[in-house]
Amino acid sequence: MTFTKITEQSSKYEHLEKMSVHDLLTNINQEDKTVPFAVEKAIPQIEALVAQIVTKLKLGGRLFYIGAGTSGRLAIVDASECPPTFGVPFDLVNGIIAGGDKAIRQAVENAEDDAKQAWIDLQAHNITKNDVVIGIAASGTTPYVIGGLERCNENNIITGCITCNAESPLSQTAQFPIEVVVGPEFVTGSSRMKAGTAQKLVLNMISTATMIQLGKVKGNKMVDMQLSNSKLVDRGVKMIMGEIPVSYEQAAELLHTYGSVRKAIENYNI
Repeated sequence: MTFTKITEQSSKYEHLEKMSVHDLLTNINQEDKTVPFAVEKAIPQIEALVAQIVTKLKLGGRLFYIGAGTSGRLAIVDASECPPTFGVPFDLVNGIIAGGDKAIRQAVENAEDDAKQAWIDLQAHNITKNDVVIGIAASGTTPYVIGGLERCNENNIITGCITCNAESPLSQTAQFPIEVVVGPEFVTGSSRMKAGTAQKLVLNMISTATMIQLGKVKGNKMVDMQLSNSKLVDRGVKMIMGEIPVSYEQAAELLHTYGSVRKAIENYNI
């Protein structure tokens, strides 16, 4: 199959500058509505990769995301939210962006074009064959990401990817590719839009399904979440009340004593 970079094809909409604000918002929303359906088509691919991640993490491995630009920033968002949400160590899920932390807020010139740097960045984390590395690139052509996965493959590290073009070089490199083809963007080539939304949805699915499989959710509650502010403490107290017959004050005391929702519930009446 010939590779066509659909993410760079011309928008279906013309003369955007002549549209009213209402029309701009309505048309953007119309395009956004198509994204979940594109993700749905990729569920078998997502499932295959999640199965690999769960197996490796149960054996003590870690999950790494690598990306550039928007893709890298989305990677860091998902990775950084796993510890507070699921109570896992900060280095269990890791987001690495081309250009380093500076690139989170400001584009670093030519960072994504360095095919060797991702492997250097991964080695700084003592990457091993027990880990899983997912390359994220809407285009599927980013040298930083492809180069990183190539070196991982050479070192017997499981690789996956999230891209928004079918049959891309990145998909051909990853052992477990995920392709979410969302079509041309509303603003031609602006892959922070539909492609970025698709990537965020897939990342949500990967990390959430993985953490549930690892036992980090009980029923439908985040029983291992970090109690880092008053809102979360209140949520934790109410979770405890929903599981055992205690008052708000008693639940709050249990939470204070044991430091987590899970431990508070497990130690009730012991």
